[in-house]
Amino acid sequence: MNTFLSSKGSPTVLPAEVIRATEEEKQFQIETLHNLHKANADKEDELLSIVQDAAIQNQNIFEKLMEATKYCSLGQITKSLFEVGGQYRRNM
Repeated sequence: MNTFLSSKGSPTVLPAEVIRATEEEKQFQIETLHNLHKANADKEDELLSIVQDAAIQNQNIFEKLMEATKYCSLGQITKSLFEVGGQYRRNM
């Protein structure tokens, strides 16, 4: 569930409704993602590898992430980071 803080920072305010994308909007985003992968297939592997290497070497990955986002999807970047670092789990 998404929650939002009030302008005073507290308490948590729950939205009255959740707005969903229309089927047309959903299909547009899927097509955009497909076009991103198709247009950048030659660059994706190299950029994702650079991000992974920076993460493995415990470097600041921000600059590498910013470059990767020009050509790779959030899903690709997330998957590549999971491959080298595992998945974040909040302490309970």
